[in-house]
Amino acid sequence: MQHQDRLDTAATGRVHSIETFGTMDGPGIRFVLFLQGCALRCRYCHNPDTWDTSAGREMDVEAVLAEIEPYLDYYRQSGGGITISGGEPTLQAPFVAALLREAKHRYGLHTAIDSSGFCEPAHAEACGLLDAVDLVLLDLKMMDAARHEDLTTQPNERILRFARHLSDTGRRMWIRHVLIPGVTDRREDLLALGRFIGTLRGVDKLELLPYHRMGVYKWQQLGIPYTLEGVQEPTQREIERAKRIIEEGRREASRTGCTASSGPRIPQYGA
Repeated sequence: MQHQDRLDTAATGRVHSIETFGTMDGPGIRFVLFLQGCALRCRYCHNPDTWDTSAGREMDVEAVLAEIEPYLDYYRQSGGGITISGGEPTLQAPFVAALLREAKHRYGLHTAIDSSGFCEPAHAEACGLLDAVDLVLLDLKMMDAARHEDLTTQPNERILRFARHLSDTGRRMWIRHVLIPGVTDRREDLLALGRFIGTLRGVDKLELLPYHRMGVYKWQQLGIPYTLEGVQEPTQREIERAKRIIEEGRREASRTGCTASSGPRIPQYGA
């Protein structure tokens, strides 16, 4: 065990930025570590500066833990913990696994990753990542394969396989979906999302994240064309409509017997 501890604290990763008082990335107040690197190129991404795997700064586990220590009381008293985001945390799965193991071992913190799911389950299991994670915030962007590739530049088969693996192995999930008017809000797409969620076990919450334009300036700074120019943020009415359609799909999956054998917990909705 001591040998494993030494290996974990020496593991290194490439870090984009740190947030010490996160309230949007899991329960309670959280330390949020944003990593470099992502294989997706989502057209609405608000952190395109995290795409480059060679950018950012290198940090080892011990250095990250030193950033956490001053705020431990806030995380513990609020029922919070540590969330690894990005970028895509599974691209640096061995580092993330080592960091989360040590955070749990040393501080007893609740652990989470915010992931697109673009990761082969065997890769996440081999390094112990999923065993070190208490909660996966899983971003499901689009169920239609062709439209998913148009939106993100990558197919969604691996993502759906990852979601199914989380369900089959009893991992806890919050499903996230970014609601973009005219892009991800078609009735058939939302129904398909609800039907898929209805087949998963371990889904505790569905978060509909309203599209926003706060990261557009980063695209401009990087000289990348922003293809959603002119798209407006969804109204509260559009958000409520999307919730109803997703729930309709989830209930349809339940009625047709597609639900996992033990049945999922009915998700709490958030926006």
